[in-house]
Amino acid sequence: MNSKQLKVLSATAGTVAVLAMGALTLTLSDVSMADPPEPAPPGPVTTSEVTTGETVTESVVPQAPETSAVTPPITTTPSVIPPTAEQH
Repeated sequence: MNSKQLKVLSATAGTVAVLAMGALTLTLSDVSMADPPEPAPPGPVTTSEVTTGETVTESVVPQAPETSAVTPPITTTPSVIPPTAEQH
């Protein structure tokens, strides 16, 4: 069997597999395209206050911040920056 025959045989087998999966899907499916599904029966309806989806959290604002500003400890002395002027 040469390469061309193998490709044709593989393509045929793939096509048959896809068609078989489609046929099985249609056969085993419970829903028919001719019959629309029935809507779910209505359940108990509860009414509540209409909201805009906004969450409101009431809390007391503290008078002072809970933490103070933190400064890192400096363990080295600052380096001297050389002058940037050009020398002639």
